Amino acid sequence: MFYTIVGTQWGDEGKGKIVDWLSSKADYVVRFQGGNNAGHTIKVDKDIYKLNLLPSGIIRNKKCLIGNGVVLDPWALINEISNLRKKNIIINRNNLFIAENVCLILPIHKLIDEINELSRGNNLIGTTKKGIGPAYEDKVGRRAIRLCDLGDQENLKNKIKNLYNFHEPRLKKFKKNADFEKALEDLTKVSSEIINFSAPVWKIINDAGKQNKFILFEGAQGSLLDIDFGTYPYVTSSNTSSGQIFSGSGFGIKENHNVLGITKAYTTRVGSGPFVTELNNKIGDHFVEKGQEFGTVTKRKRRCGWFDSVLVSQSIAINGITDVVLTKLDVLDEIEEIKVCVGYEADQKQYNYLPFDENLYEKLVPIYETIQGWKTSTFGLTKWNDLPKKAQDYISFLESKIDKNISIISTGPDRIHTIDRNNLLGNN
Repeated sequence: MFYTIVGTQWGDEGKGKIVDWLSSKADYVVRFQGGNNAGHTIKVDKDIYKLNLLPSGIIRNKKCLIGNGVVLDPWALINEISNLRKKNIIINRNNLFIAENVCLILPIHKLIDEINELSRGNNLIGTTKKGIGPAYEDKVGRRAIRLCDLGDQENLKNKIKNLYNFHEPRLKKFKKNADFEKALEDLTKVSSEIINFSAPVWKIINDAGKQNKFILFEGAQGSLLDIDFGTYPYVTSSNTSSGQIFSGSGFGIKENHNVLGITKAYTTRVGSGPFVTELNNKIGDHFVEKGQEFGTVTKRKRRCGWFDSVLVSQSIAINGITDVVLTKLDVLDEIEEIKVCVGYEADQKQYNYLPFDENLYEKLVPIYETIQGWKTSTFGLTKWNDLPKKAQDYISFLESKIDKNISIISTGPDRIHTIDRNNLLGNN
């Protein structure tokens, strides 16, 4: 049994809770893209864990794998492992496996990330400046340092020197200093701590797949941040869609695969970029306050707006989503009239999808339909029939617009705050 969990919006859809639920049942949990620029918040009883690199299954001592599609900051990984061990989480060579061909983030990548943002002037992308993009650039440029390089000191020295020489002209232009010798020394100091986790991840998960083990592929960020299918250039530097699991982990089995699309009952995004349904008013402020809309990694206040069925439908198609999970329904409890975007208009032309032409972004005007709110609490409800009739109507309306079943509804942060209409989580 194989599950993939992806966000259908710009990330922060509340994937952590569902990931944790399924990871408790999984044999293997796999990260297949991104880096420590993304995060999941996991609540287990009274304990809260914030993860950036480690798959969520590590909290429950599952076999966790970091695939080659991830870019790995060794120091961030060591820090995350240290913090979790202080909370008595077991992390060792028996439950953590890192692809030997994963590419590493070095200190120079953070400098380049900062320079790249400075050079954009007022047209900021809004990156986390954690070196993710530059690390992917070096990967594609075939000059990256990989985990398997750490075992050969002479080869490592030559590769790091070549990498720093390549970036030196740009660093000088912006009067930034990068010490090659210190980078080599610092990486050498920590190499023994991470190389012990090195493994042929592609082989481990394919062998597990042949044995029909429960494998959970854990997506970071959201589909609208995908480097190809997101709101380019205001996107992340990796493919965040479900198709990335094959190139980002080496997994080759495509049958018996469920793809769950995590979707917030409204819309949020962090950083710059188009946001057709954004609300800069009291309702938007209400979403921020009641939904506690602050980034797990950046702590930045999220931009908030109405549900956009156009974007969610697009994500469903691109990811091959089989079922939708709707989160944070309770944030809408006090809203009298709820709007849903069902299309766009620009230059007297209507769109039922988001065009890739960034020149259209600012011209797009949302076409809304209005649904009556239910004005009563849905927090913590666990049964469909307990939902107010108008809340049921809202969910049914969304289903009709995205042409996909909303099989799970999250009504709060705890596991029990969940309506599992089709027993997808196996809790009944």
